[in-house]
Amino acid sequence: MNKRTLAALEKQPLEGLRALVRVDFNVPLVDGQVTDDTRIRAALPTIRWLTGKGCRVLLMSHLGRPKGGPDPKYSLKPVASALEKLLGAPVRFITDPLADDSERQSRQLKRGEVAVVENTRFFPGEEKNDPALAGALARLGDLYVNDAFGSAHRAHSSTEAVAHLLKPAVAGFLMAKELEYLGAALERPKRPFVAVLGGAKVSDKIEVINTLLPKVDELLIGGAMACTFFLAMDLEVGNSLVERDKVERAQELLERAGKKLVLPAGGVGRLRHRRGHPPGFRAPH
Repeated sequence: MNKRTLAALEKQPLEGLRALVRVDFNVPLVDGQVTDDTRIRAALPTIRWLTGKGCRVLLMSHLGRPKGGPDPKYSLKPVASALEKLLGAPVRFITDPLADDSERQSRQLKRGEVAVVENTRFFPGEEKNDPALAGALARLGDLYVNDAFGSAHRAHSSTEAVAHLLKPAVAGFLMAKELEYLGAALERPKRPFVAVLGGAKVSDKIEVINTLLPKVDELLIGGAMACTFFLAMDLEVGNSLVERDKVERAQELLERAGKKLVLPAGGVGRLRHRRGHPPGFRAPH
């Protein structure tokens, strides 16, 4: 097992230490209730391992895309309640990790107790990988665990900068499992090798696309980010979500990918076609 994984700490004395854990609790909410707890359940092995070692566990995550600061509809309080039910134990909630007493709150946790920190995107600097925010978050922990595979491609304060401030900094069980699976798939792929990418923003996936293109037989693009590719093809996109500052980059990817890149056929059919598809474009059958 890689020395940078949680399993490497098996024989180390962890009791009483504060484990600051980045999880991916970006779950769907309807009327303040979690409607799909899959991502919460996926983090349970790491959480339970740490509590079983007597750690004080503090969980960080983003939720949605709040604009301009805290927004009650993106609060992680409902997620903390859902986690409490899954664990069958009380879960504390830290409203403001930047407050003067937040470190005291982290140290007042009992051994084996869990707390959820409010949405990391409520705090300025998170998405800019601000070292000052990372420093404030680091005050809450003695060691760092990243178990948020879905956010690992983003260099944010809670995923990248804080990992340089707390030692040890290791991958959790979910992260390790995903990396092992992904590594095997990329190094020894079964053919045909098809990758499917979705999401809202091309900017979040550019490096992933660059890495995958030489390895895959086909790369299927879905989600709202497909609209940025449609605009790059000179198709009308109406009020669809697009990243206009990434259109030129999308054009480069289309030219480079050729027939490997596959866009939603239904989306192409509904959009008003202006100048035709770029060379090599192919929609799925």
